[in-house]
Amino acid sequence: MDGAPRPVLLLSAAHPPADTRVVRKEGAALAAAGHRVVHLAPGDATAPAAVEGVAIRTHRHKRLRGLLALAREAAALRPAAIHASEPDAWLAALLAARRCGARVVLDVHEHYPSRLDARLPAPLRPLARAAIRLACRAMGRAADAVVVAKDGLDDAFPGARIVAVRNYAPAPVAPPRRHGPGPLTLGHLGAMTAGRGWGCMLEALALCPPGTRLRLVGRFTDGSEAAFHARAAALGLAGRVEVTGWLPQPEAIERLRGCDIALVLFQPREENHRLALPHKLFDAMAAGLPVIAPAFAEEVAAVLRRSGCGLLVDSADASAVARAVAALADPARRQAMGEAGWRAARGPFAWEGEAARLRALYRGLGIRPAGTGPARAAGL
Repeated sequence: MDGAPRPVLLLSAAHPPADTRVVRKEGAALAAAGHRVVHLAPGDATAPAAVEGVAIRTHRHKRLRGLLALAREAAALRPAAIHASEPDAWLAALLAARRCGARVVLDVHEHYPSRLDARLPAPLRPLARAAIRLACRAMGRAADAVVVAKDGLDDAFPGARIVAVRNYAPAPVAPPRRHGPGPLTLGHLGAMTAGRGWGCMLEALALCPPGTRLRLVGRFTDGSEAAFHARAAALGLAGRVEVTGWLPQPEAIERLRGCDIALVLFQPREENHRLALPHKLFDAMAAGLPVIAPAFAEEVAAVLRRSGCGLLVDSADASAVARAVAALADPARRQAMGEAGWRAARGPFAWEGEAARLRALYRGLGIRPAGTGPARAAGL
């Protein structure tokens, strides 16, 4: 390692070793530019050694309780830059940088000042928001740059260098799905929770024609799966619902392409839902599926309006969702919207432009690549 360019370290306290945004997009973009990239993430011996040119190292540190140990382990890798993906990882990165002299980039995926709203009584929320804003401002100013995954997240980081690297999907290569007549399959890709609308999905499905099915491609992350299946059974829908569980990304996308309509049904009254820009939206567009999405989610709504790839609804109203499904029963309309989304995913909403912005940030920070072309994924 002596004389060799120091690596870029992707530091995660919670994101999995092969996370889509952190590794398959950001890490892969830097590796393709010649950087040596390592992802230090929670995991065990089952984690892959490398993903998309990014070397994987795992840790077993508990989040806040293991913060100092995580900082020590990060510093020991002697990175040129630490790209940290959660608030506790941000703090670990700043502590590690004091030991090893690394540049620090904070990657912001959510609106953190409102993150605790659902867990606190209403009178305490303003105080919690103010405290989190102070912490974000301090860490943002201490870092070399703050990367935001969507608009509306930078207001917690006044005085920081802000770079937008939006959470788009790679431009599709495969042609869009061909839509035909027949019963519809509604699809949802990614983590599922009550707040992401499974209750409304089931209520809407009960209002749709009997042949309509619901496919959830992913896993439940809030412990509500048993309640989901109980509600589906109570509504007489058990035979019309499929839950695949976690799948490797290529297989998950293929299962999504087998659906007719994609659902993005974030529920209202959460700031992160209002500002959401989910990867599943762009995966659906890349697959050529029309999307039913919440009108209150400002960035999602802007994408749908600009691209013409779907319908906006009140995502808390099952009858509104069911009416949107009925409006998309015409295969010609689904085809037109799906192709509009596919074209947009190849143009203004393609990840490749965001990847170029990320690489430009690292050039501006003076981080030297290890060479030209894809970097070799190797342990340190």
